[in-house]
Amino acid sequence: MKKFYEFKPSSESDDTTELIIHGDITSMKWEESDVGSFDIAKELKEVKTSNLLVRINSYGGEVSQGLGIYNLLRSFQGKVTTINDGFACSAASVIYMAGVKRVMPRSALLMIHNAATIAWGDSNDFIKMADTLAKVTQPSVEVYKSVSNLSEAEIKKMMDDETWISADEALKYGFATHIVEQEPTQSLENHYLRKVVMELKTLKNQQTAATPPMHEDLDEVWGNYFGTKGE
Repeated sequence: MKKFYEFKPSSESDDTTELIIHGDITSMKWEESDVGSFDIAKELKEVKTSNLLVRINSYGGEVSQGLGIYNLLRSFQGKVTTINDGFACSAASVIYMAGVKRVMPRSALLMIHNAATIAWGDSNDFIKMADTLAKVTQPSVEVYKSVSNLSEAEIKKMMDDETWISADEALKYGFATHIVEQEPTQSLENHYLRKVVMELKTLKNQQTAATPPMHEDLDEVWGNYFGTKGE
């Protein structure tokens, strides 16, 4: 079965293993892209390299699975680098914080918010659930605090507001350590357009070289055209 999470040798270094997490963070396998802490724990044991490069593009998922993967990556004996390939939201943003080096392009976003659930029952059940959710949220607060220059109160306010964070903001707050500058790329259409223009220029130069120069006087040409020659 195709996996949207994957351990593979990195093209950047022979001593680096690349872990790709491009899917939901969950213990339940509803889709082929789903990944949980059990999957990561099982395959992380086989990593023999000194460096681990974790590429993330995920809307998030279960808090327990996100924290589990975060702690597994933090316990890795080598150096962990995380890269936000697009979205690192909710539980995926917690995983992103596991990197000693945390990289974001300006075309990526982080999102942090409080833990959420669905509940039913009487008022006492809802009061108890609210207290439980606050406790479930706190470990994520601690993770963000461990890398950020923001206070706990500031982080909690951002989580209360469900905050989307740009690369520049992530760097400013300490969530990211590096912004990667991407080289501008040409689209396929631009490539072919440039090719056509160059071919037309070449054809024009060939035609110009094959055509003998004209020595007619401009005044004479205009005179012939308007019937004013000799006036």
